[in-house]
Amino acid sequence: MTSADLVQRLGIPSGPLFFPVTAYGADGSVDLDTYRAHVRQGVAAGAAAVFACCGTGEFHALTPEEFEACVRAAVEETAGRVPVVAGAGYGTALAVRYAGLAEAAGADGLLAMPPYLVVAGQEGLLRHYREMAAATALPVIVYQRDNAVFTPETVVELARTEGIIGLKDGLGDLDLMQRIVSAVRTEVPGDFLYFNGLPTAEQTQLSYLAIGVNLYSSAVFCFAPEIALAFHRALIDGDRATVDRLLDGFYRPFVELRARGRGYAVSLVKAGVRMRGLDVGEVRPPLHEPGEDHVKQLAEIIERGYALREEAQ
Repeated sequence: MTSADLVQRLGIPSGPLFFPVTAYGADGSVDLDTYRAHVRQGVAAGAAAVFACCGTGEFHALTPEEFEACVRAAVEETAGRVPVVAGAGYGTALAVRYAGLAEAAGADGLLAMPPYLVVAGQEGLLRHYREMAAATALPVIVYQRDNAVFTPETVVELARTEGIIGLKDGLGDLDLMQRIVSAVRTEVPGDFLYFNGLPTAEQTQLSYLAIGVNLYSSAVFCFAPEIALAFHRALIDGDRATVDRLLDGFYRPFVELRARGRGYAVSLVKAGVRMRGLDVGEVRPPLHEPGEDHVKQLAEIIERGYALREEAQ
C-alpha cells in the first residue's frame, strides 16, 4: 500500500481505530490463535484499521520474532479489508529492523514509537525518523509522547519527509497541537494526518475535533466495540446528547479508574477483553494486573456503558 493509499483509507473516519491487545497463554508465550480471534472480532465489529503490536499491544514486551508473527497474523486475519499498521521503535537501528519485520509480514504502515531511554533534541529526533522512513517502503506515522515531543517547525520538516504521512499525539498539549496543525497547513499544504493518541482518546476527542484532528485510537473498542461504535457514530453525526451521555456515564468513570494504577491503560483493557469471553491472558512485566476491586468496578462501568448505549438507540 502506498502512502497516498494509506492516507486515503485512514483519512475518512469510517470507524474506530482498533489497537488489539496481544494474547498470551497460561505459560506466558504468545497465543496466536486467540490473537487471531481478537483481530477477527474487531474487524467484524467495524474497525477502520488495525494497529498491531503498538502500545495497547505491549510492543515493549515482544521479541522481534513474536512481533513479526503477530503482525503477520493480523495481516492474514484482516485479509485486506482494513489497513494494518504495526508499531516500530527503540533506537534507530532497532526501529529500522522492526520496520523491516513489519514490511516482511505484510503490514501497510508503521506507527513510530518514541526512541528508547534518551531525551534527544529536535535535530536528533528529526534525523531518527527520517532515517527510519528512508529505510522502509511503508508509510510512517510518528507518535508524539514522552521523550518525543516536537516543535511545530520539526513537524513541518517531518511532513516534508518522503514516507512520513502523519502525527499521532499522545501528549495532550492542545496549544502545541493547534500550532503544529497551523504550521503544517501553512508550510506543507496537503493531506498530512493527525491522530488523538491519548489513552481513552474519546474523553478528549471533542477538543481535538475543534482543532481539526478527527482520527483517534480507541482502546475501549478492544472490549466494548458496541460502545465505542456508538460514541464514534454520535460524534460523526453531531449527536451531542449521546456523546455527553456516554462521556458522563461511561468514559469519565473508566478514565478515573484507569488513573488509579500505573499501566492500567493496558492491563484494564486486557481485563475487559477477558470479561467479554476471550482469554487473552495477563500483561507481561513490568506491567501488572488490576486488583480484584478494580476489576469489579470495571465490570460495573462496562455494564453501565451498554445500558447507556441502549438508551441512545
